Amino acid sequence: MKVAYWTHSLQSCWNHGNAHFLRGVLRELMHAGHEVAVLEPQGAWSLQNLLQDHGETGLDAYRENYPELCSRTYAPGDALAPLLDGADLVIVHEWNEPWLVAEIGRIRRAGGRFRLMFHDTHHRAVSDPDAIRTFDLDGYDGVLAFGETLAEVYRQWDWGDRVFVWHEAADTRLFHPPTIETERHGLVWIGNWGDGERTEELETFLFRPARDAGLPLDIHGVRYPDEALATLARYGVRYRGWLPNAAAPAVFARHLATVHVPRRFYVDLLPGIPTIRVFEALACGIPLVSAPWRDSEGLFTPGEDFLVAPDGPAMTAHLRALAHDADLRAALARRGLATVLARHTCAHRVRELLGFARTLGLADENAAPAASPHASALLETTP
Repeated sequence: MKVAYWTHSLQSCWNHGNAHFLRGVLRELMHAGHEVAVLEPQGAWSLQNLLQDHGETGLDAYRENYPELCSRTYAPGDALAPLLDGADLVIVHEWNEPWLVAEIGRIRRAGGRFRLMFHDTHHRAVSDPDAIRTFDLDGYDGVLAFGETLAEVYRQWDWGDRVFVWHEAADTRLFHPPTIETERHGLVWIGNWGDGERTEELETFLFRPARDAGLPLDIHGVRYPDEALATLARYGVRYRGWLPNAAAPAVFARHLATVHVPRRFYVDLLPGIPTIRVFEALACGIPLVSAPWRDSEGLFTPGEDFLVAPDGPAMTAHLRALAHDADLRAALARRGLATVLARHTCAHRVRELLGFARTLGLADENAAPAASPHASALLETTP
């Protein structure tokens, strides 16, 4: 089967979290024997910001860790039909421009022989529904929604059983515990400041508890304004700047634990949808403590795969316990890793995608995806 994926950027993960999952899924499709084509716009803002901040060297981690992957760029005015030639399944991500979404749908309505799906991995359907409604999805065969609560929004928009829940997952070819354990110190948090969606939560569940627990905290991410940097300095946090996603496993391997602080939309309006960092951290065997988050779909076992803190003092207590209890750290690392390997790898998501394609009428004549080299057995870790 030939899969064509239209993304904002494959090359850049600068404030573009979907690139994490996309890279892992596309690589698994290729290892399963499928043909993959990736299309991205010329001048994608994520890529431009990355190059402006770091130059071509900012792409080194992506190129070194994903040698199988490449993409083709297009510009407004280009003929799109030739770029779809031979495709069996076409997936268009929600971060694309409305004109592109509409034109690919028009080609499908005009007799395109491929099946066409819209992939939504964001909260705009509830935070800014009018923005999503600007997309002309008339020619689309189905929707991929990265959580049940988001899928329900599309069902209310009359998509019915043509909506498929497709959670993100860890690329375990890259995200796995270190082969050789070294000494670990302090906490790490990898995340962008964003648009004020969790400013108060970060102070309550990360900055203050880390300080009160006496644990040094390293933060990686982008879009930190001056007032955010001043807050970090007030709490003694070490701001490390942008981190290529492909370099995250090595950073996790140097720290005792990490923290999950979900954005408000995923707590209040789209419960049950974790960020991809949860999957990636657990896949790396680093203990994780989460701010309040309702796992309404039963993806994990909170309290066993990771700890949950209902408030700031509880987060401080959890962090102190992790700092002083190596057995607790090891138990959480093993259990979280086991859950990811059993249910939440990109190879699992490829199998799900092929099932969705069959539901839409596509025959899959290729073998099942090859297992990740790290999925055959649990690696012993003692963070």
